[in-house]
Amino acid sequence: MLNVKLEELPMPTTDRSVDRLVGWFVESFCFVRRKGDATADYGAASPIHRMLRDYFFSAPNKSWDAQALSDELAMTPAALNHHLSRLSQSGLLSYTNEGKGWRTYILRGGGLSQALELCFAQYRLILEQKMDRIESDWNREGLTLENEIAEDSPLPLNLSIIDYRSAQEGASELTQWMSDFGLLGDRPGNEILSASISEQLFTLLLNSGNPISLDDAHEQFGGQKARLGRILERFRACGLVERIPRTDRLVSALWSAMVTQHQRRGEDWLLKKGGFMRLIPEKSHNSLLQPLSKGKLTIEVVQDTMQNISASDQMLLLNLLGGRLPLGYRLIGSSLADSKQNITTRFDRLLRRIRRVGAMIEEVLTAGDE
Repeated sequence: MLNVKLEELPMPTTDRSVDRLVGWFVESFCFVRRKGDATADYGAASPIHRMLRDYFFSAPNKSWDAQALSDELAMTPAALNHHLSRLSQSGLLSYTNEGKGWRTYILRGGGLSQALELCFAQYRLILEQKMDRIESDWNREGLTLENEIAEDSPLPLNLSIIDYRSAQEGASELTQWMSDFGLLGDRPGNEILSASISEQLFTLLLNSGNPISLDDAHEQFGGQKARLGRILERFRACGLVERIPRTDRLVSALWSAMVTQHQRRGEDWLLKKGGFMRLIPEKSHNSLLQPLSKGKLTIEVVQDTMQNISASDQMLLLNLLGGRLPLGYRLIGSSLADSKQNITTRFDRLLRRIRRVGAMIEEVLTAGDE
């Protein structure tokens, strides 16, 4: 069964050594969990790195006997089978049981570029089918916030591509779908069970037009905010959820910041350093300062005053006042079709990077590692 996890990484640097390129390839396919010090040499000492570099990539037309690989790599049959299984599940390798004895493995299509194209065709089709499976659950209205600001720094794409399988014991169809997509992380544990907090959060997003802040989620589901935040960040990494400023709460944030700074620093600070003189028309100063001095400033008054001030200037004013605008999470796209288009575009970008590095590996191995 096809089962692969892909992670979006920056393209390799000017270092074009085969170990650097193969290391990037291994990390992009998440074949090795350990990173950092364990891969300081680009993971060149890891068995799967050596297997790809010295055997399947160097001689793509040759099939390799599992027993011979076990002997040459000095690996136990169990360890070798683990790595070969991951490579086969990713779609890069095929194997045959012809004859007697051990399986023989070969790079699909007789070359790295050919193997990648075969894999990518499967990946795209499965991704499209997976997105179609939540059509009946998608009830989110495509609402746009007033003065909406787009997400400025999406997380690198990190998702799983797993062929269709029935739900595991205790899992609902939705939690099984979430697990296969990577929304529940590498080890879902109890989160794959029906009615888990992850399923409830995702169901809320499927049915919510406005962004959901962390405070909203905590108020509705309880639990630790840090845990809720980690779950929502996993959703973002899979390319289905975005985190945007809650501009629908901009006026209330300005009101809170004005009241707080007036109590702490006074009217003179608001006028000079707080941005009143710079961003608010002089004729509107009294409409804010008088109620502030009496402790009677309301959100409605702030809203009326801000009507003729642009959203960017309101954001700047909030920044000068030391206020903070809460962030909210929502599904990307006003419809399922928009969401599919967005994740397909990002997924194709990831595949283009892998394709380019695959071609570079072939070039280096053909010319010789310099």
